[in-house]
Amino acid sequence: MLTKDGIPSAEDLCGVTPHAGRLEQGPVAVIECFQEIPCNPCADACPRGAITMPGNISARPTFEESKCNGCAICVTRCPGLAIFIVDFSYSESEAMLKIPYEFSPLPEVAEEVEALDRAGKSAGCARVLRVQQQANKTTVLWLTVPKNIALDVRNIRRKLGAIS
Repeated sequence: MLTKDGIPSAEDLCGVTPHAGRLEQGPVAVIECFQEIPCNPCADACPRGAITMPGNISARPTFEESKCNGCAICVTRCPGLAIFIVDFSYSESEAMLKIPYEFSPLPEVAEEVEALDRAGKSAGCARVLRVQQQANKTTVLWLTVPKNIALDVRNIRRKLGAIS
């Protein structure tokens, strides 16, 4: 329960997850912003106008999934780390994710890591495709994961021995 432990329910997630047809078309943002707080960097950052703030700055963002191309600019700008990109068109068996990451040391490209769900529990394995760093912005990890866990993965844990 979100208000008790910070973990959104299936009902909460259903309201923010793009529909299955859009998920299969290519990269698209998933915006897990559940609280009404004064914040709008995601809307200001979106070059395609896919994210807007209805009414006032304290409202939850509105997302028009048909306008999103999965560029991940919003991922780097969200101070709540509430946005990630999912691409079910990546391959037959795997999805590609772009997730915010603010830990160090950073993982390396091709590193096998443990995929974690919203509760910090292991969801399976992931492979790092790219580590996208920008000055003064959140790092974005590009990961491949099995499709069946793609909508659950929100972080990673590096395996022992991989940490330099």
